[in-house]
Amino acid sequence: MPTATPTLIPTPLPSVVRLEGVRYEDQHSRYNYCGPANLSMALNFWGWEGNRDVVGDAVKTNTDDKNVMPYELQDFVLTQGYGMLIRLGGEISLLQRLVAAGFPVLAEKGYYTYDMTGRYGWLGHYQFVTGYDQAKGVLVVQDTYIEDGENHEFTYADFTGGWRAFDYLFAVVYPLEQETQVLAVLGDWADADWAARHALELARAEVQSLTGIDQYFAAFNIGTSHVTLREYVDAAYAYDYAFQLYAAMGDDALRPYRMLWYQTGPYFAYYYSGRYQDVIDLANVTFDTIGDDVLEESWHWRGMGRLALGDNEGAIADFREAVRLHPGFAASLYQLELLGVTP
Repeated sequence: MPTATPTLIPTPLPSVVRLEGVRYEDQHSRYNYCGPANLSMALNFWGWEGNRDVVGDAVKTNTDDKNVMPYELQDFVLTQGYGMLIRLGGEISLLQRLVAAGFPVLAEKGYYTYDMTGRYGWLGHYQFVTGYDQAKGVLVVQDTYIEDGENHEFTYADFTGGWRAFDYLFAVVYPLEQETQVLAVLGDWADADWAARHALELARAEVQSLTGIDQYFAAFNIGTSHVTLREYVDAAYAYDYAFQLYAAMGDDALRPYRMLWYQTGPYFAYYYSGRYQDVIDLANVTFDTIGDDVLEESWHWRGMGRLALGDNEGAIADFREAVRLHPGFAASLYQLELLGVTP
């Protein structure tokens, strides 16, 4: 006889979760140390015994290093015997689900503040999500930068507004023996391509519904999602539109001129679309705009553009500068090896 198929009813999440065992660290008295401080907290939650300086010594490749990319944090985590998954297209409900299951989450966000030089503007920032309160509509976050950063509460709207700038990127650090549980909690997000496609759908909807700086971030996110999916021509067109929106912004203080400190998707998109001069121009604009050239990724991609256009000497100089800034920078070392020259 046929039997009825049982209906699966999701277990409701607790209304309040605040994970125990979080050891707060700030980034103060260090330069651009939010990556090391946040990752130290994420690892310490699982019993790791280092601190922000142990992370920083490994991932901050020079004293003026502007940013530690998510993949650099992931590389360090793997050397410590832990796992780390990075995905795009996160949602508040997913953060709640992960935290309720006992897995705190790193998120990369943008926000406006005064930097160390006193200049007001947009910056990228990692935050460590360790709880939530449904009744209050807040996430509990360890913020390494602000005055009252320990167990700071951000409303869902405020958190999402900053998170949008990074295509809703999030990362989960976990003991390797718990990888199966992490994947189960992630659900569809366990598939990196599904997550990127989901992020693309979110960005397409937001670019139609938002205005101003938020519309720019949504347009940029379309490009980033396409790059993650290796759809480079589509990504290049998306970035073109994002940069048009950027150019039309009236208030220079609101322009996120540091965007290429943190996200290098446009370089991939233009290079793999055969737009080599655009790669070079973007690197030059990035150097000119920030008034600083301590960005190994931009040096590398300018070298790639020059190499593609036959300027071998210029490419070699750029690759060498990338390696000087970031000793062991594999991408530039590989190109120098192919060219038969030493770093």
